[in-house]
Amino acid sequence: MADSIDIDELACPVPLRDYPAIVLGHGGGGKLSAELVENLFLPAFRNDALAQLGDAAVLPPGSGRMAFTTDSFVVRPLFFPGGSIGDLAVHGTINDLAASGAQPRFLSAGFIIEEGFAVADLHRVVRRMGEAAAAAGVPIVAGDTKVVERGHGDGCYINTAGIGEVPDGVTIGPHLARPGDAVIISGTIADHGMAIMSVREGLEFESTIESDTAALHELVARMLDATHEVHVLRDPTRGGMASTLNEIAAASKVGIVLDETSLPIEPVTQAACDVLGLDPLFVANEGKIVAIVAADAAESLVAAMREHPLGRQAAVVGHVTGEHPGTVVARTAVGGRRVIAMQIGEQLPRIC
Repeated sequence: MADSIDIDELACPVPLRDYPAIVLGHGGGGKLSAELVENLFLPAFRNDALAQLGDAAVLPPGSGRMAFTTDSFVVRPLFFPGGSIGDLAVHGTINDLAASGAQPRFLSAGFIIEEGFAVADLHRVVRRMGEAAAAAGVPIVAGDTKVVERGHGDGCYINTAGIGEVPDGVTIGPHLARPGDAVIISGTIADHGMAIMSVREGLEFESTIESDTAALHELVARMLDATHEVHVLRDPTRGGMASTLNEIAAASKVGIVLDETSLPIEPVTQAACDVLGLDPLFVANEGKIVAIVAADAAESLVAAMREHPLGRQAAVVGHVTGEHPGTVVARTAVGGRRVIAMQIGEQLPRIC
């Protein structure tokens, strides 16, 4: 792989040279833990707040309302076309903040690592994570590492938390959808889930399905600049658009009608869904945002979204109705209707 790493490339590699794989001592809070922090985590995440290495990061004061979120990432495999668990952990947390209308400011990262996990692979994860945070302009300012015995984990799990600031005048929530509102998606659906599944199942297509993992806060900021009529924002991750829209319909006590022919989906992603018998509406996304907005603002908002690289395929895909509250209905290509119900379980485990 292009981002493969030799342990000799690690910062000050001498202390780690004798430990090409994680041992329990790396999570014990002693010398090995300190060496892991100094030689691996600090170089990847370096910033002034993190450099204090205190029990908590002391952050500069903010100016608006604060938003706070936390998430955990257990994706398998750890590296996949278009991303890794490291990119995913950063982007997923940023996107949860962005979906509340907040501008993300700081992240934390906690690692649960299995004994025997290769230090070189951990470095790949950490480096990708640091690069994603730097590209998004959202520093990782605090962290923690724990090591579990061999056989009691699956390589590496990551927990993240994020803090953001909500600008004055921005009020967004899943309970604020109104009859007549338009439903907008920022781009093609189901890419992340099918990128993971194509690797797991060994599926090969004419082109590779790549995860859509991306940080959406700049796109969301542009959307909020374009109109004050954004009522709901959600990133449709686990359970895909179907679960997201069902949650909004339930919270707002409204019905939602989707037009299946308007949903943007890559042909190769649709083909993979067909092969595996999956409905793309239920497949996870990691770089898309669902917006529910006043109908008279929808056209101009889509135009503004399409000016951003992550919104070029934005489209209106449905509307909110006062009928069948709590239920999502899809209009099919043949003119029929089907109910898009919330799934009882998870059809694609370990995809984020």
